Amino acid sequence: MPEKLTKRQFQIFEYIQKTIEHSGIPPTRSEIASHFGFRSINAAEDHLRALARKGAINLQPDTSRGIQLLHKTGIPVIGEVSAGHPILATQNIEEHYPLPASLFKPRANYLLRVRGMSMRDIGILHDDLLAVHKAQEASNGQIIVARLGDDVTVKQFRQRGNIVTLLAKNPEFDAIRVDLRQQEFVIEGIGVGVIRNGKLL
Repeated sequence: MPEKLTKRQFQIFEYIQKTIEHSGIPPTRSEIASHFGFRSINAAEDHLRALARKGAINLQPDTSRGIQLLHKTGIPVIGEVSAGHPILATQNIEEHYPLPASLFKPRANYLLRVRGMSMRDIGILHDDLLAVHKAQEASNGQIIVARLGDDVTVKQFRQRGNIVTLLAKNPEFDAIRVDLRQQEFVIEGIGVGVIRNGKLL
């Protein structure tokens, strides 16, 4: 499985991908350097070698356009969610994983960095990446990403009538009770997988 990319590495990865999609061929080192304002072709080469080391691309020797993408999509990693902003807003995105969204069923729209240990007992730990499929509805028992006012939380979903209960999976944490008639509550998505230390669980 490829390692996660820095913001700059993903920008270069994305530029290579778009160039191939539009022209049918990858860019040269010179074109990459020019596009990103690098002072030398060597800077572009260093970034390409880093992408190759992380498993995002293959570099073919002795050819100026010898770049082969190993993954054609990247999934954004969401860190701290800024209050009042959509979860996929640019300021919330830490980096990208060069993984195909179709690796998850249903497909993942983003990876949310988990904070805290409230879901410990079902194997979702602090700093794990929860793969999330965007959805506005969920079934009882599903793991969801929910927005309560300005806070975003990962919990197990239960609903009876107008009362939603968000269940922690750690006895040290209390359940959260939401009365839909009085409180703002939005389902941002459902959990479809977990990545820990670069490994899909």
